[in-house]
Order: sequence, then C-alpha cells, then structure tokens
Amino acid sequence: MISGTVLSLHRWPVKSFRGETHEALDLDARGVPGDRAHAVWLKGGKRATARLVPGLLRWSARYDAPVDGTVPQPLVTAPDGTVLRWDDPALPGLLSADLAREVDVVRDPAGMQDLPSSILVTLEPTRRALEAELGEPVDLRRFRTNVHVDLPAEPWAEARWEGRRLRIGDAEVELLHPCLRCSIVARDPETNAKSPRVLKTLVREHGAVFGINARPLGPATIRVGDPVTLEP
Repeated sequence: MISGTVLSLHRWPVKSFRGETHEALDLDARGVPGDRAHAVWLKGGKRATARLVPGLLRWSARYDAPVDGTVPQPLVTAPDGTVLRWDDPALPGLLSADLAREVDVVRDPAGMQDLPSSILVTLEPTRRALEAELGEPVDLRRFRTNVHVDLPAEPWAEARWEGRRLRIGDAEVELLHPCLRCSIVARDPETNAKSPRVLKTLVREHGAVFGINARPLGPATIRVGDPVTLEP
C-alpha cells in the first residue's frame, strides 16, 4: 500500500480560463462542484478551447460565493484587469474583441469536463521527473489538475493504476484511465507563450500521459494535507 499527502487543490470555473487554488474542495457525483461549469463557444455552436483559441488562457475566473448546492455566476478577469460577472451582457462582446472571434458564453452547472463526472489527479514525482527531463521549471497549472498529491511512487506510475482506488482523506475515488495530454500543456500558464518541448517530451517519452482521471464514489470534502492512500 502506497501512502502520501495532498499538496494542492484546484477548480476551474470556466473551461480554458485560469482557475482557483483552494485549501479545501467538495467532491460529489459531478466531480468538483462548479468545475468547468462555464465555457466559451464560437458562433455556430462549437466550443472554444485553448487548443483552438489560445487567448482564453489569458482570462481567469473565480467564485466569490460558496459552491454549495448551487453554482454561482463566477467573476471573470480580462487580460487588462477588467472584472465582470459571467452573466454580464457586456462579457461576450469583450471576449469577442479580445479573442478576435465571435463568441457566446455558456453555463451548465452539471459541468462540461471532457470526461463527464470526473476529476484529474496528478502526481508530484511525475511533475519533478518531467522538470528534470526538460531542465527547467514545470508549472503545475499547465495540466489543469484538480488534486495534486505526493506519493512515494515512480514517475508516471499512474499510467498503471487504472481500475484501482485512491483514498483522499474521507473521500474514495475510482481511478479510470491515464490522462492523455493535448496542446494546451505547450502554453505557459503565466505568459501564454508557446513551449512545445513540454508536449513533445510527454509524447515521445511517456505516451502523452500526465496524471490520471478519477471518479468520486461518494460526497466528501478533501483538504490540503489530507492523507492519500493507493489501495491494492
């Protein structure tokens, strides 16, 4: 049995925007309530992601009210520091002007994760190993994780954990399958500059894997510092 600790917790109120870091997060059948509950859509009905519209990564979002039973409208911050609420009628126009694309804003309190009703768990040994391979710091925000843990495991051990269970404090999650990374990880989360070595190294050396998708098995609250145990 492998045991470790929760290092950090993250929620992303708007898909492809910068998100929030928390000391505690609730889990429920949707994953993390409020996670990716909002998204930007291109006119014509296609969801805008950072793969298509990298400028989304320069925007940020946060909740200024508890996500407790209901999902509030988040506050979003534009690259120039302008702050608006998600339901502000001026927001689509500001986004369209900044992104040079005609867009709408969409809300689904159930969440719009790429894998429905899931969370992403990442491992500190894997992050450190990638950092060593690249010879430069690796910002965890590239990977848009929900739960980042430190375990005494080999780097990329998560690729072999499919079907096992992870206990995080009072929560138990089922490990689904390794997370295959896309071009979003090749963008610096602070500057939005392209750094393709990150994705190229993951693809060439590790089958594009970083982290593992998981599904909560019941409601719980998890906290930074909680014990983490990989069950046999």
